[in-house]
Amino acid sequence: MPGKLFLIVGPSGVGKGTLVRALRERHPEFYFPPSATTRSPRDGEEEGRQYFFVSEERFAKMKAEGKFLETATVHETENYGLLREPIEEAIRAGKVIIREVDIQGLHSVHENLDKSKFAAIFLLPPDFEILRKRILKRQPQMPDAELEHRLESAEKELSQKELADFEVVSGEDEIDKMVADVEKIISDATRD
Repeated sequence: MPGKLFLIVGPSGVGKGTLVRALRERHPEFYFPPSATTRSPRDGEEEGRQYFFVSEERFAKMKAEGKFLETATVHETENYGLLREPIEEAIRAGKVIIREVDIQGLHSVHENLDKSKFAAIFLLPPDFEILRKRILKRQPQMPDAELEHRLESAEKELSQKELADFEVVSGEDEIDKMVADVEKIISDATRD
């Protein structure tokens, strides 16, 4: 039976990273594919584990050759790309693949991968005020202008939640429930 790519989508501060970390701990059998990036390795990062570290030139060539399912430029300087071949290999091998992406990444995957090979799970905050508090908890000294920019971005992302196949609420102090809801979606979707 073929595997499936599950994309975890949602605005900043909603709990995507928390969810992916929990799934990684609970499901070592799942595949969490590394991205390619043009940035330098940080302490503790290993080639091929968290990222494949490539030059700007190599990244541009790989992009031109269609090697990515999606790409993003972060902080206007560093490029990141989700490699197509490891994902397709894992699908052929029958694996569950978990990947966090932003809304632009979801659009790109929709354009570059057959819909039968992936499903998107959109994480929703219980309400906008909780999302605001979570963002500030992560960065208490955030300038007001940046906070407003992030909240505007969150509104835009939430307005596109219908692009996802499933929605899960990321409630306050309900990490276990969020993880269980996502595990059930994965279990049901891979049983078909």
